[in-house]
Amino acid sequence: MKKKILFCATVDYHIRLFHLPFIQWLKSQGWEVHVAAAGNSKLPYVDQQYHLPIHRFPLRKENILAYQLLESIIESNSYDIVDCHTPVGGMIARLAAKNRRKDGLKVMYTAHGFHFCKGAPYINWLMYYPIEKLMANYTDLLITINQEDYQLARQKKFKAADITHIHGVGVDTDQFFLVSKEQKNNLREKHRFPEDAFLLFYAAEFNRNKNQAFLIKVLALLKETLPNAILVLAGDGKELSHCRQIAYKMDVNHMVRFLGYQNNMNVLLQMSDIVVASSKREGLPVNIMEAMSCGLPIVAFPNRGHRELVLDGVNGWLECTEKGMAERIVQLAENPPLRFNLGKNGRKIIIEKYSQNQVLAEKRRVYQSIVNEMEERMEWTAH
Repeated sequence: MKKKILFCATVDYHIRLFHLPFIQWLKSQGWEVHVAAAGNSKLPYVDQQYHLPIHRFPLRKENILAYQLLESIIESNSYDIVDCHTPVGGMIARLAAKNRRKDGLKVMYTAHGFHFCKGAPYINWLMYYPIEKLMANYTDLLITINQEDYQLARQKKFKAADITHIHGVGVDTDQFFLVSKEQKNNLREKHRFPEDAFLLFYAAEFNRNKNQAFLIKVLALLKETLPNAILVLAGDGKELSHCRQIAYKMDVNHMVRFLGYQNNMNVLLQMSDIVVASSKREGLPVNIMEAMSCGLPIVAFPNRGHRELVLDGVNGWLECTEKGMAERIVQLAENPPLRFNLGKNGRKIIIEKYSQNQVLAEKRRVYQSIVNEMEERMEWTAH
């Protein structure tokens, strides 16, 4: 009989962004795939989609209705696995599925970066830590995507049946790759960037956590020493206008390009010289992995996800001050061979650990172990 799986997340965009390659593999293996999340975008490879009125804030009343709807969906379908993601989507899915676990339903939850971690606001610990610890009781497999979260779940004795670690969601190294100098210059000409500019790239939503204002202040320290530097910022968000004001106030508005939302990240990375990152908290940032896959050195603010990916002197540096980051940027601008070697090391790390092929292989092993356990249970029950 065909195996059946339900993916759950707060928004369907999360599924589109991170899970379609694995869903495509599941379909090739004969699985029937359903998705339940907020949103109505049509997802490829998916047999059935359900819209849920999930809200990102856990205590909103909409989540009660989402729970009731999801519980009904799970009760009316004979799922073998519920694979859930994102804090609120994962909470609602595990509550909705808990009564079916006694019938053999397996519940998986991937933590794409616990909201509580070293350096996180106290309110995050107050709200999200008790939720995640409680929900672990209704989890057959808890998957973390960085070592800090894995160790935290172990140390805090999360009572999931099993806890494991995989290397993120995977990067398509055939799409994100290093280009030649000539190709880089052609891309710059096409997108109207000067050939002799030193491009610092960062892609992220404009919010307080992503902290783009930090990078603009770094840029202000480079006005005299690196006047050809251009900070290229891709993304939208509520802090965008504030960042524009800071750029004008610090007289670097001519050195910043605000691109808005972009869907050609590979091209923007390939025409850049380095990637800078200022976020205060990350799980395992895809933007950094994509940059490494393109052979770019990284200068980033130290946080959990950046510490996992950026090794000082190997593929970049972690710097917690504006002055320290500015000095590293100048060092890279003045030393092209160093840029190349750090970038080469970064791509090697991605290919060996974080490529889409490597991560898909890890996920396949995880799923196979669950399927084997399910089949053993069925054989035992039959006897």
